[in-house]
Amino acid sequence: MTIFTIDEVKKTFINGEVKEQVLKGINLSLHQGEITALVGASGSGKSTILTIAAGLQRATDGQVLFNKKNMTDMSQEQIRKIRASEFGFVFQSSHLVPFLTVEEQLMLMLDVSGTKMKKKEQKVEVAKILKLIDMDHRRDAYPASLSGGEKQRVAIARAIIHKPKMLFADEPTASLDSKRSKDVMTLIRELTKTLSITTLMVTHDEEMLSYADHVITMKDGLIL
Repeated sequence: MTIFTIDEVKKTFINGEVKEQVLKGINLSLHQGEITALVGASGSGKSTILTIAAGLQRATDGQVLFNKKNMTDMSQEQIRKIRASEFGFVFQSSHLVPFLTVEEQLMLMLDVSGTKMKKKEQKVEVAKILKLIDMDHRRDAYPASLSGGEKQRVAIARAIIHKPKMLFADEPTASLDSKRSKDVMTLIRELTKTLSITTLMVTHDEEMLSYADHVITMKDGLIL
């Protein structure tokens, strides 16, 4: 089932009198329970697609449809609510809050996403997710005591604990060694399939492409 559609999306940046068209008419469909990977050299436009799809910036032209709703016509407040409740994000760095335990990191996300769970319900949900990612034994740990791979696993749990329909992953393995990268991608793939999430990932690491259902190669603002 198609969850996300990017239809003839273009993006032009203006710096004074200089115009640079970084996306030149992109068409892309993303499906439930699948990982789509965007690859290409720096400046090819892949990160711009991800940020436009995630509602972090507007397209200059074209449409972005999420669940058949046109995000292009939405207000910033409407998009913000979708990002909080329907989207999850994983970045190169885990961006964990240093003074919160693993459990508290995830409970905070449940508050931010607007699930309106009581604290007891949050703890039950957190326990489920931590068991799913094999991190239940680190529930009371602070980020400083976690390895790089553990931090990224917690970041992934935080991104999906509110049961989003979309997961946006921007170079999720860039800061990890080969083994931890494979562990993280295995986890992302398992969660995408198990929870029927639609995942859009940007990566430079060709070894990670085997975990994707679809690989989209970009060059000079176009899909090859």
